[in-house]
Amino acid sequence: MNSMNDTGVVASPASGQTSHTHRFRRLARTGFIATLAAMLTTTLAAALAQAVGVDFEVPDGGETIPLSGFAAVTGFFSVVGIVIAVALLRWSPRPAKRFVWTAVSLTAISLVPPLVSGANTATTTALLGLHLVAATVMIPTLARSLRTRTD
Repeated sequence: MNSMNDTGVVASPASGQTSHTHRFRRLARTGFIATLAAMLTTTLAAALAQAVGVDFEVPDGGETIPLSGFAAVTGFFSVVGIVIAVALLRWSPRPAKRFVWTAVSLTAISLVPPLVSGANTATTTALLGLHLVAATVMIPTLARSLRTRTD
């Protein structure tokens, strides 16, 4: 079934779906670029912290977190953020606001493990900072990509 828009041009029902699909693709593309930026930024910040003496040793098992571990965990949770953003774009009338609220809440929750890990003060402080570095890259980028005229 076709309908006329304000200009008198017949628009098919699929044209709105194409626009929606374009927004999903744009969001995913922006999200993956932001993920790479967050991984790079977090890993560089961790390397800088190591250079000034942070050992990133976690007492449970006594293992040191490798730099590649920062990149991997940042990448994984950034992709989780993209999935949340896509879901909100699909099902929320105000995806940007809901995303910011959700992402900030999840970031706050992510600060708990470093605080209870038993690591030394320098490691705990660096881990908290690295969580905030990744959030500072991902949250504004995805929120900007979700904004519409109705937000």
